Amino acid sequence: MARQQERARRTRAALVESAAIEFAKRGYAAASVNTILEGSNATKGAMYFHFQSKEDLARAVLQAGVEQFTALTDRWTRRTDIGPFEALHGFVVDLAKLFHLCVIVRAEFRLIVEPEFYPDVLSGGSQVWGRTAYEFAARAESEGLLRADADPEKFTRVLAASLAGQRYMSDMIALEGDLVERFEESLEVVLAAMASQEWLEKFEGEGWPDCGSELPDL
Repeated sequence: MARQQERARRTRAALVESAAIEFAKRGYAAASVNTILEGSNATKGAMYFHFQSKEDLARAVLQAGVEQFTALTDRWTRRTDIGPFEALHGFVVDLAKLFHLCVIVRAEFRLIVEPEFYPDVLSGGSQVWGRTAYEFAARAESEGLLRADADPEKFTRVLAASLAGQRYMSDMIALEGDLVERFEESLEVVLAAMASQEWLEKFEGEGWPDCGSELPDL
């Protein structure tokens, strides 16, 4: 029984991984179930044992993507050894790397803008990392690191929109430079407008510290 359960788990994981590759490449409507089956080495019967439809499989990819984002955000929000902006920077850098390293994350980002999944955007990965950015901004406000006329909600809205835009544009027109540089650029522009003068002067002199990476194992 245990061996059968492990085999079923591996088959399901292979189907989700293969589906993510196909969805990330082609989107939902153009994705081929046959290609997904070929990539997973699973039979159609095995697929329909685990998933009722292609949409059901896509929702499994969405959930797997949210789990990846959640694992990353949890690790960074536990970092109390560094300041909130430094932790936010480390998180943003790792987020960019996660898009590069994890096809499930790329597929989640592609699927969430498909018409079939518009209602899922409020529970998608962008909401997970948006809440994390807000936590860091709220912490910065409490420590006097935001300008008096800047609030955490505005900070988060502008940053989240900029990061999402950078991600979409990198796919659409193959922007020069890697996504880490683009995400850092977005964060630094928002900070230039909303961080306190004292923090900006310190940053100008010292730059970003090396806070390591909190990426989960992929």
